[in-house]
Amino acid sequence: MSSSGQPVLSRRGLLKGGAMLATAGAAPFVQALQALSEAGASGAAPASRLADSPYGPIAPVNDEVTGLPLLQLPAGFSYASLSWTGDRMSNNSPVPARLDGMGVVAVQGDEIILIRNHEVGSGALIPAAACYSSTVRSNGNYAGGGNTTIRFSRQSKREISTVPSLSGTLVNCAGGVTPWGTWLSCEETIADLTADGGRKHGYVFEVRVDPAQTTAVPIVGMGRYDHEAAAVDPRDSSVYLTEDNRNESPLYRYIPDDKSQTAGALEKGGRLQAAKIVGRGHTELFTPVLGDTHQIEWVDIADPDMDPVAESSGPYLQARDAGALSFSRGEGIWYFEGMFYIVDTSAGTNEEGRAGYGEGAVWMLDPVAGTLRCIFASTSAEMANNPDNIAISPRGGIAMCEDGGGVEDAFGFGERIMGLQTSGDSFIFAKNNVVLTAEQITAAGKNCEPGDYRGGELAGVCFDPEGEIMFMNIQNPGVTVAIWGPWERGPL
Repeated sequence: MSSSGQPVLSRRGLLKGGAMLATAGAAPFVQALQALSEAGASGAAPASRLADSPYGPIAPVNDEVTGLPLLQLPAGFSYASLSWTGDRMSNNSPVPARLDGMGVVAVQGDEIILIRNHEVGSGALIPAAACYSSTVRSNGNYAGGGNTTIRFSRQSKREISTVPSLSGTLVNCAGGVTPWGTWLSCEETIADLTADGGRKHGYVFEVRVDPAQTTAVPIVGMGRYDHEAAAVDPRDSSVYLTEDNRNESPLYRYIPDDKSQTAGALEKGGRLQAAKIVGRGHTELFTPVLGDTHQIEWVDIADPDMDPVAESSGPYLQARDAGALSFSRGEGIWYFEGMFYIVDTSAGTNEEGRAGYGEGAVWMLDPVAGTLRCIFASTSAEMANNPDNIAISPRGGIAMCEDGGGVEDAFGFGERIMGLQTSGDSFIFAKNNVVLTAEQITAAGKNCEPGDYRGGELAGVCFDPEGEIMFMNIQNPGVTVAIWGPWERGPL
């Protein structure tokens, strides 16, 4: 602690204007936050704003595979589409719908390997060998969520293959990559299908690089709730998790019994906790402002598998009773160089002044110092339209996917990939530009309905370890894209 009582944050920060510092001794992002705190103490704290992009303005760019203008990007950037919904996978079954969270789990020579979520509820069963629940329900449908694994060539910048890797789960929303090269796939549901011949849902599953090694065993100790995302602290194997349930969204920590950092270790059990603000009871952090800082501690969740009560999950009810904090809707979470970056997608207020119905915020957690600090707070859809998934590039840049239904800005209508600067300001990097006619779909050889998809969710943003390629998903009509270009012009 400093002499003023504020925690001293000494780790390397994320961003430096346009590029990450080459030495680990400087911490421009943390320093910027400390300056914000000092300004706040004097009553002059600035607010987040929408800034000009260091990459320049965006404009429609044609996909190198289909020739369609699916995205708006800055000058100099290119992209390739891959693994569309309805495309044939290696086993000749169609790629499932509703592409969501995604991560790069391994690089093998020229091949970059991604594991991708499918946020599907009731539907067809993904034909993966690893299956949690294969029971057909009374309506003739299965638990239709799960995962697919994509192999992508860095050299040719084209898809090599897509295969199914997990099935029989529900509403696989986001998740997170582990330091040992697996993917944690999170079910965003508390559905109980046991009365219809199925199983309870609301768990996290570990998906291996080799789908044949995936067990489809739920990590029950991580809790049964509306899971959103997960991120692992490589120093002690603890997994930090978010819950996406309106105004009932604690920040959780899972401390595994087995800290060997190997595939399957998390399945062996552990202790679930929730974050609590020191010296305060249950606290709702629904309306943060830039620079807000809290000291946190952790309280135990005695029964992670407790059944829900009405729309409230069992872990949330226990966390609330123990005095834990709550975000409005916990979404993406990412670990980078000692810090966790957490999205609250609807922080703030709406036009009627309802707390927890705003445009979103980003928090930074220092797990060692125990500090939680607001590093971005949107006050308008143009500034950020309900950010969701978040990722940090190897250069230290923060990228956020929007999921607010689309916004009109200087570049037209659509959802966007937003970048974040050290000042707490956002900027536009990319924009959903998918408008498809029947003729275009036929010419591209795709299987989707014609329509204007620009307001649809963007998801799954992530980078390869070299920082050469950004990957992301356009949830509907369902397409993954790989983007490359002059990243050095900005912080991403």
